[in-house]
Amino acid sequence: MTLAPPPADADASLRRLLVLAVPALLIGVVSALVLWALDQVSAVLESFLWDTAPDALGVDSTGWWTLLVLTCTGLAVGLALRYLPGHGGPDSATTELVAPPLPVGTLPGLALVTVLALAGGVSLGPENPIIAINSAIMVAVFARLMPKVPPALSAMLAASGTIGALFGTPVAAALVFTGIVAALKTGGSLWDRLFLPVASAGAGAITMHLLGAPPLSFDLPPYGAPEAIDLATGALFACAAVVIGLAALAAFPWIYRTLHALRHPVLIATVGGVLLGLLGMLGGPITMFKGLEQIGELLQNVDDYDATQLAVIAGIKIIALLVAASALFRGGRVFPATFIGVALGLVGHALMPSVPISLAVACGVLGILLVVVRDGWIALFIAVAIPGDVTLLPLLCVIVLPAWLLVSRAPEFRILPPVGAPAPAATGTPAAGAAGHD
Repeated sequence: MTLAPPPADADASLRRLLVLAVPALLIGVVSALVLWALDQVSAVLESFLWDTAPDALGVDSTGWWTLLVLTCTGLAVGLALRYLPGHGGPDSATTELVAPPLPVGTLPGLALVTVLALAGGVSLGPENPIIAINSAIMVAVFARLMPKVPPALSAMLAASGTIGALFGTPVAAALVFTGIVAALKTGGSLWDRLFLPVASAGAGAITMHLLGAPPLSFDLPPYGAPEAIDLATGALFACAAVVIGLAALAAFPWIYRTLHALRHPVLIATVGGVLLGLLGMLGGPITMFKGLEQIGELLQNVDDYDATQLAVIAGIKIIALLVAASALFRGGRVFPATFIGVALGLVGHALMPSVPISLAVACGVLGILLVVVRDGWIALFIAVAIPGDVTLLPLLCVIVLPAWLLVSRAPEFRILPPVGAPAPAATGTPAAGAAGHD
């Protein structure tokens, strides 16, 4: 066998990777630091709103205080969207996880409304806003210091570093960007094109670990040896979660249109805050916030809930996610959707105790994330990461197939303007027909 010679531009490609490797690592570190700072600020405000203030006033934070805080959060977010420069960036309901970079002038407002939502208990995660913030910062910095670097590359490295920091591993970023870089007509191997994003993601993940961020895994009993019946029950659980996710997807544009009929951002966000407060009073703190810490609480106390209670928790969280995403709050849908998947998996396990709990949880997460993120790689990754059991991976790679067939023709889990309509404004009130394909 005769080996083909390396391409003529291989040396140039290698030099480019060497030159950009250090900046990629620095981008990962900076992206993680920005995420950590945003998390710390929101944690301080959250502690004041939900611990310090109610304790000082002698009130129960799970009663009317929940309604008050979330209503005030909605009002504050609405005022920021109306009056701050940049109006807090684009409506998160209309954006993907990785979107085009924003003007730098929108970032202070976006950071403020994101902190308010995270601290106030809104059922959205930080992923969309923090990726947007880091991408905009890095594009601006590279445009000044290294203008020959394409903005698309600096944005990709910032997004990779942020995703690595969010999920605690560069694998998540590699999976997210595999499809993107594979579609680029740049030549070279796929790994060469993933080299810099993985470097940035690895630096981001390591930085977050050094800063003490908890890992994205929870204490569940190990799955054990695979059994043939688990393929059937796992597929049933995953497909059931997909169907529930598709029902939420169908309701999303209806809720969005209803809230946006109010037209003014202050009214939309305030009414959204009132609705989230009522849902929080009904479901309790376990159904509020971005959902990551709440996953740990739910799994730790799973014996305290029966199937009906778990189903109610999942249902309230679904409604809270749809309301939060529809009411102009800035935030991502991945973390709250993961909580929903865990709750749905626990419902299945409660109904069929013979199914291992790790498998049930993984399949619930897999199914709901296929609908929300429309990416089999990231859904598989998080489904394995939550129970922290790699022995589930072979089964999930088969279970995902029928679940994906249910999802493949469904629209995206975001609001798109009608065909021919102009792009939504930063304050985010498109004429929103339905969630759907571009």
